[in-house]
Amino acid sequence: MYLDDFQPGQTFSSPHTITVDADAIKQFATQYDPQPFHLDEAAAQQTFFRGLAASGWHTAALTMRLLVDTLNIEGGLIGAGFDEFRWPRPTRAGDTLRLEVEVLGVKTSQSKPRQGFLNHRVTTYNQHDEPVLIMTGNLLAPRRQQA
Repeated sequence: MYLDDFQPGQTFSSPHTITVDADAIKQFATQYDPQPFHLDEAAAQQTFFRGLAASGWHTAALTMRLLVDTLNIEGGLIGAGFDEFRWPRPTRAGDTLRLEVEVLGVKTSQSKPRQGFLNHRVTTYNQHDEPVLIMTGNLLAPRRQQA
């Protein structure tokens, strides 16, 4: 897809889901976010989360996986900054994630008119249709070449 293929108000849903398990939560946390509430069920019970919770960055990485499979932008998904990035609730072992993308705006670059910016909101939901990650930002996208 090219910038020209997007319009404000369009929505896209991920073509598949990802189910998160406790081992994946712990493996990610061991390498990237080694905190008790991501590593150990018993220790996690005594924390703010009251149980094992995936790192927000793990949820973000899974979101990126789903996003790559959802938006097929020519040249790949190239981030051009985020306006909002939040985790309204934790991702837990057993959660099945899916996402929805809403196009908020489309703008051709003034300095490079052969490309532009896709302003979008991504919401990642668990199996209960509860958001676990909400982010808004911009993706760089090429324009379709005119003959």
